[in-house]
Amino acid sequence: MGLRLNAHAKINLTLDVLGRRPDGYHEVEMIMQSIGLHDTLELEYKPKEIVLTVSGVPVTAGQDNLVLKAARLLQQQAGPEAGAIIHLHKEIPVAAGLAGGSSDAAAALRGLNRLWNLGLREEQLMKLAARLGADVSFCLLGGTAIARGVGEILTPLPPASRFGVVLVKPAFGVSTAEVYRGLDLAKLGRRPDTSAMTGALQKGDLDLVAANLCNVLESVTLRLHPELQAIKERLQEAGCRGVLMSGSGPTIFGLTADEKTAGEIARRLNLPGCQVLATGMV
Repeated sequence: MGLRLNAHAKINLTLDVLGRRPDGYHEVEMIMQSIGLHDTLELEYKPKEIVLTVSGVPVTAGQDNLVLKAARLLQQQAGPEAGAIIHLHKEIPVAAGLAGGSSDAAAALRGLNRLWNLGLREEQLMKLAARLGADVSFCLLGGTAIARGVGEILTPLPPASRFGVVLVKPAFGVSTAEVYRGLDLAKLGRRPDTSAMTGALQKGDLDLVAANLCNVLESVTLRLHPELQAIKERLQEAGCRGVLMSGSGPTIFGLTADEKTAGEIARRLNLPGCQVLATGMV
């Protein structure tokens, strides 16, 4: 009997970098939000062997794939007899700031825990998630949450209103490491106000949420890729109520009152070379 799981993308409603840690990572504070856009994982039991196949958006099925890394990490708990055939269908753009790989890894942890009847509790899965990558912990939790530390210290927030989301992913990807290298903490302008955004989300006030959107990494990525500023302006002109870059980019998202409005705006947008998607918060 197989399992099928959805692995949801995320956007950052806020992203602040507080400083560099002794281990070389950056201390962050951000509000993260799951969205409807998702990949799909199908899992079937297979003794001893872990096999990964991929369809949809092209990604490697080799050892660098986070799904395989998650499966091998969990296999250490399950024992060598545990194995699986995993099929990953990709819909989330790659190297986009949407945590597609992290979400796939989180779904693999959750699914294989069930497939192998391991009975690991949420906090045990969270510890494994933190070993796989900064966004994997949030993707395991899902919903709306404040993330601190390197992203692994999570404070769940009440579910946000089901605002619509228009995503614009340019043809190029962005290196997160390069963006962080280009960040000058002494020269940051506006910083996110986490408590103000939390309050705006609790009120369900889209204009207040839009006013508090802030991502300090934008200053670096927009400098490296000035065409992203033009995409932001196009989304605002098209009727999005708030526009921001997600993560280290390059995906730009715009918020709307609901998913239907997001779909109408996405259909009207003409951005050659870009992938334009409509979804909503979940």
